[in-house]
Amino acid sequence: MASLSQVPGAVVDDAGLRHVGSPVAEQRRLASGTALAPLGDRRVISVGGEDRRSWLDSLSSQALTHLAPGVSTELLILDPQGRVEHAASVVDDGEMTWLIVDASDAEALLTWLTRMRFRLRVDVRDRSDELSVIGGTRAAVEALTAAAPVWVDPWPDVTPGGWAYARVDPHPGADRDWAEAIVDAEELDRLIDAAVAGEMAFAGRDAVEALRVAAWRPRVSVDADERLLPHEMDWLRTAVHLSKGCYRGQETVAKVHNLGHPPRRVVALQLDGSDSVLPARGDAVRAGDSVIGTITSVAIHHEDGPIALALVKRTAPEGVPLVVDTADGPIAAAAETVVPADAGATASVPRLPRLGRRRAAE
Repeated sequence: MASLSQVPGAVVDDAGLRHVGSPVAEQRRLASGTALAPLGDRRVISVGGEDRRSWLDSLSSQALTHLAPGVSTELLILDPQGRVEHAASVVDDGEMTWLIVDASDAEALLTWLTRMRFRLRVDVRDRSDELSVIGGTRAAVEALTAAAPVWVDPWPDVTPGGWAYARVDPHPGADRDWAEAIVDAEELDRLIDAAVAGEMAFAGRDAVEALRVAAWRPRVSVDADERLLPHEMDWLRTAVHLSKGCYRGQETVAKVHNLGHPPRRVVALQLDGSDSVLPARGDAVRAGDSVIGTITSVAIHHEDGPIALALVKRTAPEGVPLVVDTADGPIAAAAETVVPADAGATASVPRLPRLGRRRAAE
């Protein structure tokens, strides 16, 4: 039985496979469906029992009571003020609800869910010792084994009950076809053996993250801080059902969406890559002399080059040159608006595609 470290070119750390020598080439292979990514930074939680879906529905931002087998979605656990505490990808196979979660969030989410069981017929378990997650295009992932639960990422579509703030058409990543399969140890070993033998191409975490950032897709372990509202990351698209029953934080979600504006908003940054300097998470973003926000995610994309996501003040100016302060000095950045400054109290205003907005302005 081989290990990930034996895969040719593999660089492995505590979070699993980082890359296999060329993250840019690995992105292309992932996007084309000719590579798979072992996701060591994911964990698997199973929720069994007759009450599992209605129970998760009552606790989370997503409508899950009538979730059909094989349908993929995602949920957020919010605090009483509507701030994001946990996130999970969700798929039900008819007998079990499966949650795929970021490794750094798994223990805290499991502890919280376990405390909230009360007398309901639910059984929550961490299955990470026996199950792993493999990512890739839907076709590539579904070809692994018919028995594996497969979560198909709904992003950037707008799921039932959701709402999109981004006014870009088409949305970056609209052709993104990402899925994640839950596989047992035997299947994982088979895949690793095939990669070591050169019979299968693997891609690492760096390639996966680059595709995610390019699609403006939020991730709780990277893009969230203790103040994050789902509106600020355009997360109402796929993780929030605006007309479902009560849950913790619902009042804030509704109030910000219908009556107010989120205090911050995510922007996508195109970074100056001429000096091979990349910012780190938490680096300050400036407009002139004013700090307007911080970096949350950074990547080098195979087509777009150095890119990042940043959370900035709602009132941050649009269409002006920005600077990111890094440990190696400032670098220039150009921002594309993801969540607009007027997001929130515009729920009744129809969203126009880019061409329609141009004609309306004329």
